[in-house]
Amino acid sequence: MSIRYIKARNPLSGDSLSGKVLSQVRREFGEEVEPFALHKPVPELLAGAWMACRETLLAGGGGRDAKELVAATVSSINRCHYCVDAHSIMLLESSGHDYLEALVDTNLEKIAAWASATLVPDSPILHSPPFTDAEAPAFLGTAVFFHYINRMVTILLGSSPLPFSSGIPKQVSMRLAAWFFGGAIRLRKPQGASLELLPEATLPENLSWAKSSLAIAGAFARFAEAVETAGARSLSEEVRLAVSKSARNWDGSNPPMNDGWYKDEIAHLQEVDKAAGKLAFLTAFAPYMVDEKSVCEYSMHFPGDEMLISALAWSSFTAARRIGSWL
Repeated sequence: MSIRYIKARNPLSGDSLSGKVLSQVRREFGEEVEPFALHKPVPELLAGAWMACRETLLAGGGGRDAKELVAATVSSINRCHYCVDAHSIMLLESSGHDYLEALVDTNLEKIAAWASATLVPDSPILHSPPFTDAEAPAFLGTAVFFHYINRMVTILLGSSPLPFSSGIPKQVSMRLAAWFFGGAIRLRKPQGASLELLPEATLPENLSWAKSSLAIAGAFARFAEAVETAGARSLSEEVRLAVSKSARNWDGSNPPMNDGWYKDEIAHLQEVDKAAGKLAFLTAFAPYMVDEKSVCEYSMHFPGDEMLISALAWSSFTAARRIGSWL
């Protein structure tokens, strides 16, 4: 398991918070996969990320195949190739279709169109989504979670969970992986079973789309609380205010490839906060631009795996919450 920029590999006891979370992950997701494992330096974030995914994608309303298509499509528009491959595997096992086949399936194509529009706030399909009101928290939660996790994965993981990148070897390995995860996909998962991992918390107003599902609202409230605690630990209030202000005005579009768009926003910060501000802005709005230099600049002032994961998680979730507000 290779996670960029993370150094510590501490063994976990089964009765620790991380141990309890990863036990659920292995049983219900099918494997201790890297997108969850990268959160291990901060156990509360690991628990929050798991419950946000579990209560929407795995246990929430609506078909697993349709939600896997949302996961893969959101990952595609975010250019997160790792997550596209990972959830194409899950889609293959849950629907019998690979990702490209699912895009033209008459029962799924409207779901793909909706997921493709999640970065376009004024898209008509967002006002007439192809799922019921009862299913909405699970579909919106899946989209919001993947806008979060795509950012984390883009920065910290490789290009694919598969050993082959193309051709017949990739197709064969994808089918073998789909078979491997099949038992966990078919396992019955009662809603709310993950909520005991973290204390009860208040759902923020910009996550109010989750209110009609007690399990999903509980999961995202707890995740949001863990993220805010992590952000306060790893980023100054000034940095968080600057990123939050930009998020409120963001329309989902990609920023310019130059660095002027964020430099103006962090110009007023003290020198020690400029490296943190750069990392936070890039993570939230252009994670594909985060490189070793920007991570090292941050870690010089704020060393340790816990600080890095906390800063990345807060920045990623800030962007994802903004997207959720227009869904």
